[in-house]
Amino acid sequence: MAEELDPVAHNRAAWDQLVDNDNEWSRPVGSDVIARARAGDWSVVLIGYEPTPRDWFPADLDGSDVLCLASGGGQQGPVLAAAGANVTVFDNSPKQLARDEEVAARDGLEIRTMLGDMRNLSAFDKESFDVVLNPVSNVFCPDLAPVWAECFRVLRPGGALLVGFMNPDIYMFDENALDRRELVVAHRLPYSSLDLPEAERERAYGDGPIEYSHSLTTQIGGQLLAGFSLTHLVEAPHHADVTAEHLPGYIATRAVKPVGRN
Repeated sequence: MAEELDPVAHNRAAWDQLVDNDNEWSRPVGSDVIARARAGDWSVVLIGYEPTPRDWFPADLDGSDVLCLASGGGQQGPVLAAAGANVTVFDNSPKQLARDEEVAARDGLEIRTMLGDMRNLSAFDKESFDVVLNPVSNVFCPDLAPVWAECFRVLRPGGALLVGFMNPDIYMFDENALDRRELVVAHRLPYSSLDLPEAERERAYGDGPIEYSHSLTTQIGGQLLAGFSLTHLVEAPHHADVTAEHLPGYIATRAVKPVGRN
């Protein structure tokens, strides 16, 4: 059964269901947040609840072209649009994109939304964006090399790739034991929930998205291999996980496309 699953199709349906279930990453920001962003008081997150440092973004967002990659949910995209950016939100879930459209309609924002797989950004021309913002989401993507290659292609020279991702060590632990606040080493890395026996996968994940651990070599080394230059790296504890007592669950990186590279 597992080998018959299409992870993109499965995760699209799973994220649509998470929206229906009021997942916290699918709750649109309020009009008060948009009003503050319009006045210059804004922040967005890449990992957990940690605001992304402002100096990771252009000094003046006004007129910048920003791709919110796999970043639907009515959160980051609308805030950046209210701060003056030209925002495109690209996501695998129609209902996640609908959240951004709801905020745009409610608060009079211009946001473009597009449905697709983050490994294929062929809808965009080369050097279309100044910033690609990718909050924790590549955990739902089977392979990352095409993601980094596509991000490099669509960014302008000097543009920045801002990525949040899971510390792969989190995936060593049994999911059900974590729910009991126990750390039980159960999996070899790299890990994919798709490789679990069907009954075990359903017990641990239900109808939720398929997840992939991805090594640091793939996460960070993959960006470097694609041509990026790493400028910043920060860590943070997982916001809702017992592992936070022992190790950082999240990593965020900022990388730039060097001037003169295309």
